[in-house]
Amino acid sequence: MANAWPFLALILFLPWFLVLGGVYLLALRRRRPGVGIDLLVLLVATGVSIAAMLWGFDSADRQYGSMWPQVFATLMAYGAFLAVLALALPLRWLGSSRPG
Repeated sequence: MANAWPFLALILFLPWFLVLGGVYLLALRRRRPGVGIDLLVLLVATGVSIAAMLWGFDSADRQYGSMWPQVFATLMAYGAFLAVLALALPLRWLGSSRPG
């Protein structure tokens, strides 16, 4: 059970990740139909988020209390998810503005 604690950050932020993913898909759907690459981006964002969450939980300084690893893991997971979407969105917009 102790190994499941880092995933608390993902469980708590999953609804917000779904909202952000939906906004990402809707923003791109108006520009170009087809969601294959966009679903791949969301899958990569989730994977990077999980990796950042696990790293954040393991590397958090526990001298600030027993809750700090959860807080730090959540911040890392959220930041990683947003970073992937922030990189992918302009690239997809540029890719969809090409003729053809």
